[in-house]
Amino acid sequence: MDFNVKKLASDAGVFFTRAVQFTEEKLGQAEKTELDPHLENLITRADCTKNWTEKILRQTEVLLQPNPSARIEEFIYDKLEKKLPSRTTNAELLGQYMLDAASEFGAETPYGTTLTTVGEYQKRLGTAEREFLQTSAATFLMPLRNFLEGDWKTISKEKRLLENRRLDLDICKARLKKAKQAEAKAAAAPDFQETRPRNYVLSASASALLSEEVDKAEHELRMAQTEFDRQGEVTRLLLEGIGSTHLNHQRCLRDFAEAQATYYAQCHHYMHELQRELNRRTNAVGTPQQPAVCPNPASAAFPPGNSVSSNKPLTVEQAQLPITGTRKAKVLYDYDAHDSSELSLLADELITVHTVPGMDPDWLVGERGNQKGKVPVTYLELLS
Repeated sequence: MDFNVKKLASDAGVFFTRAVQFTEEKLGQAEKTELDPHLENLITRADCTKNWTEKILRQTEVLLQPNPSARIEEFIYDKLEKKLPSRTTNAELLGQYMLDAASEFGAETPYGTTLTTVGEYQKRLGTAEREFLQTSAATFLMPLRNFLEGDWKTISKEKRLLENRRLDLDICKARLKKAKQAEAKAAAAPDFQETRPRNYVLSASASALLSEEVDKAEHELRMAQTEFDRQGEVTRLLLEGIGSTHLNHQRCLRDFAEAQATYYAQCHHYMHELQRELNRRTNAVGTPQQPAVCPNPASAAFPPGNSVSSNKPLTVEQAQLPITGTRKAKVLYDYDAHDSSELSLLADELITVHTVPGMDPDWLVGERGNQKGKVPVTYLELLS
């Protein structure tokens, strides 16, 4: 491999000179050119954005994948630019164990039937979790990583170049200052007599040489100032783009919250269905006093028709919903009715809802034209 020896030596000399300048500035032995206040504020804002983005990214990864080994595996696959094999969620694995156990004990036995029912719903929960993880990774984690590994690397590179240009500028300022001091000192010195040693006599050629050094230093300073100003403008434009980054991350946060809301609504719906299924099976075998899942305690304390139907705390929307009368509601997610008593829903449509005394607070009665049926509250946004 061929090396340009002169270039290597030049680069080494520049690096050493910058290191000396930087050290002297830290020790207070050299002057430092301060950046424009606006540019300083942009740099501070960008550094703050980078630091908090890293923290939010790391903690979100911990939230979505608590297993450190799994996170390391995902990191390695990402660096190798390979697709990570689909990983079975814990809920899916638990559900499969329950289904296998049901086969072992007998799927037609009461215990086997219950294992099968719970196992199927656990697998549904696991599938919903996997979809949530995939959505969050694509809409939230990936944009944060793209900023840190793309835009921020570019900004960091330009910031380093700006710092180098500033060091070069201050080096040129110091060099010009020394050259002018030497020229002034030489000009102020009296001419020596011919009887004095020749090395003490200031010759015309030496004076011209000092003047030439000053001119050279002034030229280098002008060049350094131009390079510094140009790099400052490039860096400023990049840093002002942090505002767009904030807007993008804001959209990603909304997408992440939307994915969480969908996931938790699915989990709530599945668990409510599971509870209802287990209660139905328990009542079918004639042992209501020992249900598989504890029913709402308020159902025993308040008979049907009583306006108080649950001891569970109501949401703000439920608390504001009148016992009688109707309200409009916007559907947040699609919902497929599971029997004739329920009403299927389409996302973003508007329906009319009202309550029925003694009804489960997690459900409302919805109406769309001539259609009527129960609808889950978690799938609705109640309008004033």
